[in-house]
Amino acid sequence: MAASSDTAADFKRLKVRKLSRQGSLSLHVADQLEALIVNGSIEVGARLPTEIGLCEAFGVSRTVIREAITHLKSLGLVETRRGVGTTVLRSTTVEAVPAERISPTTVEDILHVLELRLNLEPAAAALAAERHDEKDRRILRDRHAAFLEARAAKSQARQEDYEFHYAIAAATGNPFFKVLYEQLSQSVIPRAKLMSIEINTAATDRYLARVEEEHTYILEAILARDPEAAREMMFLHLNRARNMYAKFQEA
Repeated sequence: MAASSDTAADFKRLKVRKLSRQGSLSLHVADQLEALIVNGSIEVGARLPTEIGLCEAFGVSRTVIREAITHLKSLGLVETRRGVGTTVLRSTTVEAVPAERISPTTVEDILHVLELRLNLEPAAAALAAERHDEKDRRILRDRHAAFLEARAAKSQARQEDYEFHYAIAAATGNPFFKVLYEQLSQSVIPRAKLMSIEINTAATDRYLARVEEEHTYILEAILARDPEAAREMMFLHLNRARNMYAKFQEA
């Protein structure tokens, strides 16, 4: 796409997919746009089509498009200026991390817990997708909504993060998943191990936006009773965290 292009006609050549899935449509739009930017199909310096053009391309409302653009801004990929539109700033995301620095002992503890979770929680998510009942569905939605509210209130959302994952453990119908999660308590959430002086407050919102996105995909898969998707989404969520914290250990 040429840097000066701002037409829906040019955008159509990129063959974006109209969306038919229920749930967080803005995240699905954002994912497609992010992939096009990262792989160079939309070049740095290029302007995205107008809201109307994007609405037509994806078959969604302006609200969905605005939410998707907000997400791309949180990744540092685009900027929007009045009278200019939305311009691509870079082709790689700016990874938001929750801490400026972390002590080696804390990093080691976090990685041990994430290793345990990676071997348990993808299976728990798959079981929850298969076995959850109407009460579980309500609780899962409530816990996810609580996380969104906590993030909007600019908190670290540690308790809400824990309660979302605990609700998934409970939805497996296996009491031992619940017992294990109760014993681990909030220590399963890496941010709970960070001291105040270690927290990167400037990047917290961008980091939690990523967590929110991943939680949304996990929730969608569980509620759709798709165990394989639930397993995959949970693995990607935890593995991304493990890889991020491993960089502190390497440093």
